[in-house]
Amino acid sequence: MKTHFVLDEHITIFGADWARIHFTENKGAAWGFQLNNVLTFLSENQAKIILTLFRVVAISGIGYWLYSNIKKQASSIFIIAVSLIFAGAIGNIIDSIFYGILFEESSRTLQNVAIFLPENGGYASAFHGRVVDMFYFPMWSGNLPNWIPFKGGQPFTFFNAIFNVADFAISSGVGLLIFFNKKAFPNG
Repeated sequence: MKTHFVLDEHITIFGADWARIHFTENKGAAWGFQLNNVLTFLSENQAKIILTLFRVVAISGIGYWLYSNIKKQASSIFIIAVSLIFAGAIGNIIDSIFYGILFEESSRTLQNVAIFLPENGGYASAFHGRVVDMFYFPMWSGNLPNWIPFKGGQPFTFFNAIFNVADFAISSGVGLLIFFNKKAFPNG
């Protein structure tokens, strides 16, 4: 994505405007949440370091949980689901830790694609990279009916999240744990 698309560039897939490959970068967590928006005493860089370190600690815990359950011969649905969560989390951590030093900054105003391993270095230091997202399925956009409390009459897009393969793996793993919870946790 970074070396072939300009930031915010998109193409439609399946011949439908509701299915797009749309290049964006997320400097926060899910849905662009940034810790410094809540804890306003933190700078954006401090918040990014905290988020990345949290991700590293979380992935260590998930890895240990997965390893110990493999040794205990947990159900295959549990192992598959947690493996998906683990793999997705690693993918997002790689973006967060390394993309800032490996790539040039993507720019929508300069209409340039990022360069891998630029001569002058990347756009950020280690642990300050942005996660690349690209799948976008805005199935419906329009104004909500006026009778809907609080949001009536306002513009709304159904499924406005832009996500990546790692996010899909994490969501699929969580979905498997929820949907097959009795098989995943037979003693629970």
